[in-house]
Amino acid sequence: MLGLKLPTDPRWVNIVEKNIEEILTDHAFCEQKATSTAISLIVSFPEYTNLVQAMVALVKEEISHFKMVHDIILKRGWVLGRDRKDDYVKQLLTFFPKGGSRTTQLVHRLLYAALIEARSCERFRLLSEELTDKELSEFYRKLMVSEANHYTMFLGFARQYGERNQVDKKWQNLLDFEGEIMKNLGKQETIHG
Repeated sequence: MLGLKLPTDPRWVNIVEKNIEEILTDHAFCEQKATSTAISLIVSFPEYTNLVQAMVALVKEEISHFKMVHDIILKRGWVLGRDRKDDYVKQLLTFFPKGGSRTTQLVHRLLYAALIEARSCERFRLLSEELTDKELSEFYRKLMVSEANHYTMFLGFARQYGERNQVDKKWQNLLDFEGEIMKNLGKQETIHG
């Protein structure tokens, strides 16, 4: 369903289980960045009313996910750590050339967002199935559904606002590029890395 070209090696969960505090901190900041992305799309493209309405709802959902992760961190007696660079996103954002029409810029941002959500969904599924920590396993099962909905929403908007055949071609090329990025990741206790 997600179209990802390279699945995450299930051994990634072993790294996560040894570093639960780190993965939760990284996850919290991923939710915060997703909130910021939705706000940025509202600010940058206010004339797309349907997109603005969807992003308002997404802001509320993503910030509630941030709170849920933060609450788990606090419940376990930890504090939110510092944000760290997301090498996955940094590399991914190099794919499309800068510039172009406003519509092209919007489509590219939507495709990036769709792919980040798809990878998060895939990782959350793996965590839900493989973590021995039952509380976190159930937590990630619930979030996996949200991420899948976000992925399809962003991809749907890209197809709505761009020319469908071009968007689908760009999507496939981006998926191929992301698969290459993933060959060198999956060795850290981060959601995408």
